Amino acid sequence: MKIDKIDINGKKGSIEVLDKIIDGKVNKKLVDLVLYKTNANYKGRKAKTKQKNEIKGSTAKIYAQKGTGGARHASRKAPIFVGGGVAHGPKGESQYKKRKLNKSEKKLSIASLITEKNKLKNLIIFNDFESEIKKTKQMNLLLEKFQATNSLVILDKTSKNKIFKATKNIPNVKVTDVNHFSAFDIAKFKKIIFTESSIKELEKRYI
Repeated sequence: MKIDKIDINGKKGSIEVLDKIIDGKVNKKLVDLVLYKTNANYKGRKAKTKQKNEIKGSTAKIYAQKGTGGARHASRKAPIFVGGGVAHGPKGESQYKKRKLNKSEKKLSIASLITEKNKLKNLIIFNDFESEIKKTKQMNLLLEKFQATNSLVILDKTSKNKIFKATKNIPNVKVTDVNHFSAFDIAKFKKIIFTESSIKELEKRYI
């Protein structure tokens, strides 16, 4: 399917892109599942308390089982004592199951989201950046010109080297390459920007 591509001056051309990527079937159930798994895996689970078996100290019984008139106890590491383990506390990141995403789920969800962006006219394809953009102000004006102030910018390696520094401090804009973005990133931002080379690199995965 042919789609418009533009240079930074607004001059239009066209590029042939696989239908699978920009004009395929939108599988909303799959997209919801992938976003759920991705979001769940992003959550930081840093909090952790020590359980009884992780407390340092003697495991000796603190007093005799019978004859003291008090309740029976084992070691001081029990949760009932100050300084003992914590019962049912948070267990840290390692104890939580990571939700796995297989390759086909990733590919199909990304294609579905890009198709949806294209249908909503929120997909922009630029020519590769030939000259370096050094100033953040200049890059910000370019994004404003194409109404892309909330966007995910997916670049080829050469273009990334030329505009990354000028773009990295702009709020609501994420700059990455074809190897480091997810379905969650596409859903998060209003507009998606590819360069000619980056969309062709992505195409290779769907052939």
